[in-house]
Amino acid sequence: MLKVTNFCDYFVILSASSLRKAAAIAEAIEEELAKEKINSRSAPVAVQKESGWILLDFSSVIVHIFYKPLREFYCLEHLWQDAPRLRFRLPPR
Repeated sequence: MLKVTNFCDYFVILSASSLRKAAAIAEAIEEELAKEKINSRSAPVAVQKESGWILLDFSSVIVHIFYKPLREFYCLEHLWQDAPRLRFRLPPR
């Protein structure tokens, strides 16, 4: 595995079509991982949700949840273009 950074193993970058959906995704991730006793070290989602960029820090995995226009503006994928990419699509519910 190519080591690109020394502060985490993975970035998860995703977007949502609204601020409310971004916050709901973040809260769902935190709830599910808390069941496994994995907690985020970042500021609470309630504090971050209005910015349109929510960051969840789980030490080796950092999750970036963007309101879609902000994801396009910041384009983290470009900043980390040397990192290998893993793409996932969730099955429809």
